[in-house]
Amino acid sequence: MSTFSLCVYCGARPGVDPAHAEAARDLGQTIGDMGLRLVYGAGDVGLMGEVARAAQTAGADTFGVIPTHLLDMEVGKTDLSRFVVTETMHERKKVMVMNADAIAVLPGGAGTLDEFFEVLTWRQLGLHAKPIFLLNINGFWEPLRALLDHVVDSGYAGSGTRDAVQVCGTVAELETALRRLRS
Repeated sequence: MSTFSLCVYCGARPGVDPAHAEAARDLGQTIGDMGLRLVYGAGDVGLMGEVARAAQTAGADTFGVIPTHLLDMEVGKTDLSRFVVTETMHERKKVMVMNADAIAVLPGGAGTLDEFFEVLTWRQLGLHAKPIFLLNINGFWEPLRALLDHVVDSGYAGSGTRDAVQVCGTVAELETALRRLRS
């Protein structure tokens, strides 16, 4: 049986709320404690670096994917279990999703939103059926949740769009959801 892999999307910056970095570290620790594999953007900066270092410290297998043009900017973390360099961002996202069983989205910026909306769209189109979790630390994703409600309520998407996203307020809630998935 292969190792359950969690794809984590998150910011390449630390943000201003220290609870976000703490959640990233807690998630990395949880990934290791649960015997999961981390699949992520292979950066060693911001929340990406926090989750990866914590996962490594906790003994997790780590699979990072980074496009060539971000190797310097995101400080490609080459000491991962597996380090993949792609030519494009699109290829990066495809490799990450194809190598994951579920997706968790921590706070982040435009890149994180891009990853979230692409994986949500792929799910809507039936390209995958993987669970998508928003880690809503200190209500960070409330505006996104309101936007998804607005899109559905305005008739531009079915309720399945909203239902495809599971919201967890803490890493402990996400851990419980992941344990349910694996049982």
